[in-house]
Amino acid sequence: MTTPTEAQTQFREAIRLERADRVAEAETAYTRLLERWPNHPDSWYNLAVLQRRGGRFEAALASYEQALACGISRPEEVHLNRGVIYSDCLRRDDDALRELRAALALNPAYAPALFNLANLMTDLGEREQALAAYEQLLAIDPHAAEGLARYADLREVSSPADPLVGRLREAIARPGATVEDRASLGFALGRSLDRCGAYDEAFEAFAAANRESRASAGPTAVLYDRKRQEAFIDQLIATFTPARGPYTAPGPAARPIFICGMFRSGSTLTEQVLAGHSKVSAGGELAFIPSLAGKVLAPFPASMASVPATALAELAARYLAELARLLPGAAHVTDKRPDNFLYLGLIKRLFPAARIINTTRDPLDNCLSVWFLHLDRSMGYAVDLLDTAHYYRQYRRLMQHWKSLFGADILDFDYDAFVRAPRPAVEKLLAFCELDWEDGCMAFHQVRNAVKTASAWQVREPLYQHASGRARNYARHLDRLRAELGDLRDPAATNV
Repeated sequence: MTTPTEAQTQFREAIRLERADRVAEAETAYTRLLERWPNHPDSWYNLAVLQRRGGRFEAALASYEQALACGISRPEEVHLNRGVIYSDCLRRDDDALRELRAALALNPAYAPALFNLANLMTDLGEREQALAAYEQLLAIDPHAAEGLARYADLREVSSPADPLVGRLREAIARPGATVEDRASLGFALGRSLDRCGAYDEAFEAFAAANRESRASAGPTAVLYDRKRQEAFIDQLIATFTPARGPYTAPGPAARPIFICGMFRSGSTLTEQVLAGHSKVSAGGELAFIPSLAGKVLAPFPASMASVPATALAELAARYLAELARLLPGAAHVTDKRPDNFLYLGLIKRLFPAARIINTTRDPLDNCLSVWFLHLDRSMGYAVDLLDTAHYYRQYRRLMQHWKSLFGADILDFDYDAFVRAPRPAVEKLLAFCELDWEDGCMAFHQVRNAVKTASAWQVREPLYQHASGRARNYARHLDRLRAELGDLRDPAATNV
């Protein structure tokens, strides 16, 4: 006769398989367990985690719901996880908000839910609500470093003597602060000092924050390998040539809009301008193309020599289906993933009619802005200004090649030119995308959508000019950066 002890034995076996990264077997084990003991809440919860990892988000939501129905302990954690799926994976922000509020109704002091609520309010442009949520979080946990860093980014700072600046300095110096804490807080300190015009102090804060960010990877980690990056660009150029097409569509074909370029070059702003059009929906930073190159088509780009046309057609259909799932009914969806500049050859094999918008900016401003931001560790070049300049040069080298192949389908959209003369720039942008003029594109700061990038607040405000030419404020610190950029210091000729 079956006993609860047998259920626990199967549960432990499923956990063992999961920890061994035997994901499919673990999922099967949980499913079989639940067929016999459908009221086992922890199995529903663990199954949901695996389903979410596999990209089966609706199934994960249903499993989390079953865990709640079975009376799982810490139900606020389940509501939090459902909220994250709705927000980050399904773009259903109202549902995400409902789940986060449900978590907080169960446990008002649940810090992860407060943190995620504050982040969601930030994405939605609700500054006061975001500030209130961060303040609640910091009242519960005064040492929540990431919460304090993000709170500081939302607050106006009047001078280096502002109490918030002092609070950031104290948090960095706190004996219990981790290296990751000091990095996040240091970048927030630098941005606060930059906003109040204390540029020398800001540069010092950013330098320290980048050192901490570098240290967080460990003493032996190689965050950016210049020779490897050069070799990858060489390989891309050698792989995608006119002879390796086709890059022309045989007839009517999908014409998605890709926005790419260096990080911090104005891509979010460009997407918001287009999202002001009635026929355009902002897709944000989609992971589909980089994931395709890194997983399905690995080793990329070598695999492109043998991938059949039928496989490319299937992948193109999967991409379009993903857009339709995220934003059903949208006439045009923008894919604003800056590092897609690496994959334009692949994109044009999938969609020969695709339109490519390459956002550009003064090289000094662009490199400095990258260095000012706490980027993901995969962007290791960002912690060193000279590595950032090297990466920038490789980006420009590759874009020159793409333009030789797809010049008519690539628009250089210059952030600095846009700031100087917005309407002519927007007119050319819309014409390039074959869209009629709409005044809403000039009111991009009023577009009500979630913006999940570091530019979330900049695109919520009317066009401002202080970010264009910001390197002038740091001129005395940039001699080596100027030398590394060399002849690229003058902005590239653009279509705007």
